[in-house]
Amino acid sequence: MNTLIISIFIFVFGACIGSFLNVVIYRLPAKISLIYPPSRCPQCLHQLGATENVPILGWLWLKGRCRWCKTEISHRYPLIEFVTGWLFVLVFLHYHLTLITLGYCILISWLLALSLIDLDTMTLPNQLTQSGLVLGLIFQGIIGWQNHNLILQLMFGIFGMVLGIWLLDTINFLGTIIIGQPAMGGADGKLLAMMGVWLGWQYVLLTAFLACLVGALIGGGAIALKIISRRQPVPFGPYLALGGVFSVFWGDKIISTYLNLFF
Repeated sequence: MNTLIISIFIFVFGACIGSFLNVVIYRLPAKISLIYPPSRCPQCLHQLGATENVPILGWLWLKGRCRWCKTEISHRYPLIEFVTGWLFVLVFLHYHLTLITLGYCILISWLLALSLIDLDTMTLPNQLTQSGLVLGLIFQGIIGWQNHNLILQLMFGIFGMVLGIWLLDTINFLGTIIIGQPAMGGADGKLLAMMGVWLGWQYVLLTAFLACLVGALIGGGAIALKIISRRQPVPFGPYLALGGVFSVFWGDKIISTYLNLFF
């Protein structure tokens, strides 16, 4: 019963964070303040009321349309709120009420914002990758201080960061040789470096592998179905984010299964 009550509280909290992520995803690329003006309809500019701002329920209450001008409100807003809340609950159920849970909820929030901005604009804002990297170092420092191995824990994060940069640079270099054009943007390396600080070297290797695997499968399928052309650029950030989420939840199992099979 306690777990259920805590899960409900965490879901509501996560949905509220998802509501703020919607603001970040829309406003940051447009270079609009995240604080002012308050949430409003982008069409008629009417400020949303308190009930209209409630995550998920506000959208349902309005039936997916602005109360004043009847402009349709994207389904993505409540979906992001729901997914954020659900992911927070999954992190809690996996890691319980620990500092790791708080850290991974922060990481997942950054990954959601970055991957959706990348989908929308083909960019990964430095404000998010750099702030995420700094928060990751702080996270590793707190974990190290708690476990009385501050220097080792910080080195763990820093090595993951450096490996993330080198790994994406190497993949980009080889991909450029193979296809004759840049295989990915420079910001992808910054994203993986940020993730490396949080996840460490083993998980960052796994994340890169999973991202390339899923990206190749989806991209290859889209090319085969002629949805995209062979040389059409596609955002790689969402694949990295997906690989990172898999590492958070199943990284240990995947790595141990691999080691048992081949070593």
